[in-house]
Formats: sequence, C-alpha cells, structure tokens
Amino acid sequence: MIFIVVKFTVRPERSDEWLTLVDDFTQATRQEPGNVFYEWSRSVDDPHQFVLVEAFKDARAGEEHVNSEHFRTAMAWMPDVIAKTPDIINVEVPGTGWGPMAELTPRG
Repeated sequence: MIFIVVKFTVRPERSDEWLTLVDDFTQATRQEPGNVFYEWSRSVDDPHQFVLVEAFKDARAGEEHVNSEHFRTAMAWMPDVIAKTPDIINVEVPGTGWGPMAELTPRG
C-alpha cells in the first residue's frame, strides 16, 4: 500500500474555505478504484495548516491518481491558495488499510 501524508499551509485569508475548495478533488479521489482512504484534518497548532492522510492500494493506483484529470485540475489552482510548498511523506507499507492499535483498547 502507498501511504502518503501531506501538510498544506494555506494563505490565512483562504484557510476558512480550504475544505470547500478541495471537496470536488476529495470526492473524485475517493471514487478512484485504487484509493484506500483520503482524509483531511485541520492542525490544532496552526489554523492555516491542513493535513491530508491518504493511501492507495499499490504504486499503480498512486500513479493513476497523479495522472487523473481531477489531480491536474487541483494542482493548477492550489498554488494560488497555498502559503508555502507542502511537506510530504510518501512510503510503501505492508497491509491494505487501517488496523487496530494493539496497545490500547476501550474499557467496559
């Protein structure tokens, strides 16, 4: 599985609209056959930073994603909204998705 985390720092005047701006891109990506998950979070430390956690079933699915029309469309408008170049981690990991955390289970 290809596991990717990207930190997007958005221009302060655009950060409140970021999740709306990326909604079409997000929905299209989630519909890709090779997408495992695609999830956005807002940083608790920086209100203008958004963290994208995504996974694709294999390298081919990741390649299909970056070659998709919706990816190209997003890459065309995002430079006008971001405040700096995003930081990324992109690794291949074993598995097919989320699993339970062995060290912690709810009581009761």
